[in-house]
Amino acid sequence: MTAATARLRRDLADQVADTRPDLAPRWREAVAAVDRGVFIPSAVYRPSGAGWEPVSRAEVGEEEWLRMVYRDRTWVTQVDGVDAADARGPMTGSPTSSATLPSLVARTLHLAGLRGGRRVLEVGTGTGYSTAVLCHGVGAENVVSIEYDPACAAAAARNLERAGCAPTLVTGDGLQGHKEHADYDAIIATCSVRSIPPAWLFQLADRGSITTTLSGWMLAAGLIRLTLDDDGVLSGRFESDQITYMLARPHERPPHSTFFRQEGRTRPTRLDPALTEQWAGAFVAQLAAPSAEMLSTGDGLVLWDVATGSQAWTEPSGSGWTVHQHGPLPLWDHIEDALLTWQQQGCPDLTGFGMTVTFEEQRVWLGTPEGPSWQLPA
Repeated sequence: MTAATARLRRDLADQVADTRPDLAPRWREAVAAVDRGVFIPSAVYRPSGAGWEPVSRAEVGEEEWLRMVYRDRTWVTQVDGVDAADARGPMTGSPTSSATLPSLVARTLHLAGLRGGRRVLEVGTGTGYSTAVLCHGVGAENVVSIEYDPACAAAAARNLERAGCAPTLVTGDGLQGHKEHADYDAIIATCSVRSIPPAWLFQLADRGSITTTLSGWMLAAGLIRLTLDDDGVLSGRFESDQITYMLARPHERPPHSTFFRQEGRTRPTRLDPALTEQWAGAFVAQLAAPSAEMLSTGDGLVLWDVATGSQAWTEPSGSGWTVHQHGPLPLWDHIEDALLTWQQQGCPDLTGFGMTVTFEEQRVWLGTPEGPSWQLPA
């Protein structure tokens, strides 16, 4: 390690500490100790218009590359399964792997409340960077990390070996956990899920915890730590963080045909659709219509239910808005009712919401477990 690299690592740790002033010192120390440069491939993607532009180390030069690597920023490494090094030009599509921004990694591990000697399952090895930070914090002998993508898993294993980390690495579907090394005191997901996979509950030790981001097909998300009580019930409240990870691949939106607006049934809306542009507002909308996608068009929004083909779209009408709804599900009715309930509670941020998980059902509630609630998709 050169003196310049050591300085850049300290600078990155300082950036993380500035972003997360409540961060436990050991996670700042872990960020400073782990060389992020080991975990960044020779090319990454950066946003370019509506797509992704591959950028290589050779192309930008060593000085600029080091500034990129040791910045508190997410670098997308794969789009629709294509690594940046293999892309022949700009790509359109969805990111499928990334080097997550270090402050998000540190924040997630801090929230998980980990202690040394506790067995941890990490779902989503990715490049291996978060795994290395986790190993530094709790000891590699206590870490099991699972990655869905075989190529990503192999690259992460090489990166971790170069970094001198030796956790237990598994290639497979992280939503199924890894029962061979269960029970786990903590499960941490560096991907988002639409609901808590049942396997995680089965593989959790008494009084264990799950730390994850709950997201969905509208890409609204909430960070939460759920703890298991003596009755086998997981519960917790969401954090205020406006952050997310990529959806786990088995929870991703299915492909569909091109959207075509249908006139449908029309009526005036009871509230401004712009409420869904707020972080918590979008989260509420997603709870109310969990199988729908949402698109903001600048002059309204479009909702499209993946399961039934139902749709709703809004347009300005005088001083208000008109909604068009087509198909068996009245999507806007469901979302509007939920948003009105949220308004009646004072439009709280995500800390006003909590979640309860059992083997029978999973619900997100507003205010208290006895308050308004929405069932999550199975």
